[in-house]
Amino acid sequence: MDIAGSIASFAAVVALLTLTPGLDTALILRTSLLSGRRPAWGVVLGVQAGILVWGLTAAVGLSALLAASHLAYEILRWAGVGYLVYMGARMLWDARHPAPQESAGLVPDQTFAQAFRRGLLTNLLNPKVGAFYVAMLPQFIPDDVPPALMGLALAGVHAGEGLLWSALLIAFATFMGGVLRTPRVRRLLDRLTGVVIIGFGVRLAVQD
Repeated sequence: MDIAGSIASFAAVVALLTLTPGLDTALILRTSLLSGRRPAWGVVLGVQAGILVWGLTAAVGLSALLAASHLAYEILRWAGVGYLVYMGARMLWDARHPAPQESAGLVPDQTFAQAFRRGLLTNLLNPKVGAFYVAMLPQFIPDDVPPALMGLALAGVHAGEGLLWSALLIAFATFMGGVLRTPRVRRLLDRLTGVVIIGFGVRLAVQD
């Protein structure tokens, strides 16, 4: 398979992955609805940065450790479980104990850096992303191409598709923002997103 064919085939595979609703979608929508476009783009860029890191490390063989070492995978898996459960529980707590400015209808600001860090950690602490790249990436790297460069290029394709899909999600959230940013709806979104994120953490904990 040549370079163009590899990129086109990989783009088709990750397009399905990108469009499948999951943790990233829930996090981007919640951040956009409750904190605005700038923090939402922080989450998006953090997630895509994580994808680039996974793509590069998988291509050079570092994240193959996850496939070869059960202990390494388990350490990363339980770190991800703890982070997801903590993040979801924090949202549920905030929904039950809103700050005074939230009760007045104001949404506390989340900085771009904080949102970027949340998106990056959410992606990097998900070992299933690493497992996906370890399993899939070698099939799309031609023998005569430097693995690191090709891995980064393929991850860039994945990140590019993620940016396009995230732009649509943020545009939708911005359009609906006037209706969905009331304190009652905010608390409902926090509860819903918190339960979803905890659910992802529990699923990560119980899956083999």
